[in-house]
Amino acid sequence: MALVLLAVVLVAEPSRVGDTAELRSLLPPSLLGLVAGLANLAVLLLAGVAVAERLIHRDVRHVVRVLFAAGLGYGAAVTLNTVLAALLGEARPDVLSTSTAGGTASNPLHAYLAAAVAYLHATRPVHLVSVTGLMAAGVAVTAAAVLLSGYTTALALVLTLLVGAVCASLVNYTVGVSIPPPDVGRLVRELDRLGLEPLCLDPVGEDHEGNRRFVAETVDRRLEVTLLGPDPAGGVFRRLLARIVLRDAAAPPLLLGLRDRVEHTALLEYAAAAAGTAAPRLLAVGDLDPSTAFLVREYVAVRPLTELADADLDDDFLDEVWTQLRLLHSRRVAHRAIGPEAVCRRTDGRAVLTGLSTGSVAAGSWALSLDNAALLTTLALRVGPRRAVDSAVRSLGTDTVAAVLPFLQSIGLPPALRRAVRFRRDLLGRLREEISRSAPHAPAQPVQLERMPPRTVATVVVATAVGLALAYQLPGVDWTTISDPDPLWTGTAVVLSLLSVLAPALALLGFSPVRLRLWRTVLVQYASCFVRIATPAGVGSLALNTRYLVREGAGTAQAVSAVGVSQLAGLATLVPLLVLCAYLSHTGYPGDFSPSFTLLAVVGVLSALAAALLAVPRLRRAALDRLRPHLSGVLPQLLDLVQQPRRLALGFGGTLLLTVSLVLCLHVSILAFGATPSLAAVGVVYLAGNAIGSAAPSPGGLGAVEAALIGGLTTIAGVPAAAALSGVLLFRLLTFWLPVLPGWLAFARLQRRRAI
Repeated sequence: MALVLLAVVLVAEPSRVGDTAELRSLLPPSLLGLVAGLANLAVLLLAGVAVAERLIHRDVRHVVRVLFAAGLGYGAAVTLNTVLAALLGEARPDVLSTSTAGGTASNPLHAYLAAAVAYLHATRPVHLVSVTGLMAAGVAVTAAAVLLSGYTTALALVLTLLVGAVCASLVNYTVGVSIPPPDVGRLVRELDRLGLEPLCLDPVGEDHEGNRRFVAETVDRRLEVTLLGPDPAGGVFRRLLARIVLRDAAAPPLLLGLRDRVEHTALLEYAAAAAGTAAPRLLAVGDLDPSTAFLVREYVAVRPLTELADADLDDDFLDEVWTQLRLLHSRRVAHRAIGPEAVCRRTDGRAVLTGLSTGSVAAGSWALSLDNAALLTTLALRVGPRRAVDSAVRSLGTDTVAAVLPFLQSIGLPPALRRAVRFRRDLLGRLREEISRSAPHAPAQPVQLERMPPRTVATVVVATAVGLALAYQLPGVDWTTISDPDPLWTGTAVVLSLLSVLAPALALLGFSPVRLRLWRTVLVQYASCFVRIATPAGVGSLALNTRYLVREGAGTAQAVSAVGVSQLAGLATLVPLLVLCAYLSHTGYPGDFSPSFTLLAVVGVLSALAAALLAVPRLRRAALDRLRPHLSGVLPQLLDLVQQPRRLALGFGGTLLLTVSLVLCLHVSILAFGATPSLAAVGVVYLAGNAIGSAAPSPGGLGAVEAALIGGLTTIAGVPAAAALSGVLLFRLLTFWLPVLPGWLAFARLQRRRAI
């Protein structure tokens, strides 16, 4: 590619290049910019949809391939532009560049277009052909806009597309190849060195932990060889999160490296053998290279619980399973990973517990009780709660089974078993009932397994990160500016803060199924400002608005639906406004029609959130459980609103007015202290920062909202730390603290009038 560019430089004749003014005269630049902007938004959102679809199907390699191809295409275009600038300076041939405007990301090669073409070229073999076709159309529109504006030449555009295609082909060749199989010859030599002398080595798939397995035939016996590779980062993070969230007695071992995992597995299996269990004996441990180790066990054919027929699950087998666990516990060995794949049956009929790699020795009473709870739940999945509890009582005794009751919690189950139980949500409750039937004296109070909830962990992490960023920025703050705001801008901010109370009242008037009075509805919104100082963000206002509609004559279902529609309208306006502000915040070279870094970041985060909700069942269920009470009955309410355009316009207009007034209030609050940030950048900061801060469990998002807004203004909008701090404090004073007093008066008045 570099040779092609240099050849063009040497042979190009400026006389062959047409006048760029002819291209610019075809269509106005403003229209081209609008069309290209819409096309860029469509391409980015469709790319997020395509990535989410692949993540749902767990096609991680495809996601890595397309993202790596896009990054390589962008980097290659920037590198080539930099090389040309270093070699030629501003003396570039007109056949490649018609102006000196732009930077290394757009002149002469267009880095965004190269990245988009690389993404499309790398994603061709996958599904969603219609989505890919729409993305290609969007890229073509942007390319045409760049060419018609006269910003680039036809040859530079062709070379840009060629760079993207070449980068995608390189990535397809590199990432698209299958993972090479292990070096079987070296594995055989290692087994020979250990004196095992295999005659043949045959692959037999993977175990339930994803480790590759082989069967080795020797002169007198069969061996099972298991390869252990590097632990994926997700496994380390899951164990680390469990160590943070759960108490020490309930948390699994951390096991950071391959050596730790191998030594820990060997220790557990030797301890199980010493306890007299039926697990296959570990014979040898070795390594092939620094990232691959192997374990050699005696070969025992087993079938997991999920593959056993009902006839195999008689009482004798259930008692044998409990016997195996009791043998482990007699030596204070905890399994910690009991589940449907870990409970197996040998060909000789004996039960066996496999998968000891995450267990622990010298385990305490909590770990042993959690094992009993996990095995009880595992058996209940196949034979039902009553038979599972009866088998436990026969093997362990009534008192031991009674002690299990406080540990029957979803958070205390191993991850694989927890996923299986999600499809049987009533299982744990039925198990508790059966234990209470067999042991009426069983303690009913559950033990506290969590050290802190995951939401608290996330809040602490985010608050710490923002706090560190602020600590880095605040030493240069001129504190004298806080006491000297501009009166005109401050007055404007006051007016906008009052408008932000009127706007939700207008929205509620539009979405309400009954006729409301404007003044009383405004009082309800002020009362919501009072209520939110004692409730998490959004919760108090939802409850108060629902109560108000019920008092005004709406049915409970109608009131909940109306408030749900208002929430849906807020979400429907939030995402487009966020993306639009991110696009408009581009302050670089508007003629190249490429999306800004802020837009890429916003769309990337939105796509990642959508992919996480679609690909992670737990997050999807949590989101649905949280939204279902607010959005139940929304569809009939929306259909009713569609038939009344005036109400629909008033509702959505009030919702849009609320967001716009708050963004403008924050903007003029910053202007009051001398900073002049872009309105679009302030919009991005408010919409994203308020959403992030409102997720905090503090009343009204107090503390988290301020930290997110100040951090966003200094990093995204480029506002000096002093002006950002002052502006945010003024904004929160006007929109959060000052409405509290009139809100208290409104709340008291509405209560006296029995309006809420």
